[in-house]
Amino acid sequence: MNRCEFKEALLHVMERKVHWAWPAFTAGQVPRDLLHIHLEQEYGTYVRDFPILLGRAYIQCPIAAVRRELAENIYEEETGGLSGGIPHPELFLEYPRGLGMNLDRFKQVALLPAAAEFRAILDEATSGRGWEIAAAVTTLFLEGTQYERGELEPGHPRRPQFAASEHPLVKHYGLPVENLALSRVHHQVEGGHRKAAWHLMLDFVDEAARPKVLQWMGQVLHGWLKYRDEVAEHCGLLPMKPEAPARH
Repeated sequence: MNRCEFKEALLHVMERKVHWAWPAFTAGQVPRDLLHIHLEQEYGTYVRDFPILLGRAYIQCPIAAVRRELAENIYEEETGGLSGGIPHPELFLEYPRGLGMNLDRFKQVALLPAAAEFRAILDEATSGRGWEIAAAVTTLFLEGTQYERGELEPGHPRRPQFAASEHPLVKHYGLPVENLALSRVHHQVEGGHRKAAWHLMLDFVDEAARPKVLQWMGQVLHGWLKYRDEVAEHCGLLPMKPEAPARH
């Protein structure tokens, strides 16, 4: 598998990182009293421990240039040192805080079954299977979106950016704009993170490691889709059934 084929295969995975329920979340269709489920499960599955997951890629990597890229990402996630001095997991908690949720629920999140399975996949993928898999799962899958092609190729759509007043949590749930700090930080630093993630994958992952990276990316995608199905169901959402063909 050459570099171009590897890039296309990774993009194919990322372009499938789309869930049927997300438009309902962005349109404010989740009942307010159930929205905490989504935030708690996101926090518990990976947001709280993302610097740890990323650190596992760092400690497995023998390549100094790659470690430097990973170290910068870890530093920002763990300390906010490049964007304002607040760790990203703490910035995430500004969402439930601004919505008046009970933050005690976030201290020990009880993961739903598919969420626990997804977290187990993340732990397995990032522990002892090589820096390539750990870096792909963290910097590419978890931090990336379905719009990754737009990060690499001109003319393709990039990740949408909301004006503060149009952010779904502000527009539909009344989140104070000042509690959008994480969204502002992501807008500030994420372009560099996307560039670095693809640089690591395409310029440093040996050809022999590429099939395993893709295998684990596929497993993580499958686990993520199941996890998001479960969260949607607990938030009161059900997938639309295809219409039955009309009878004549």
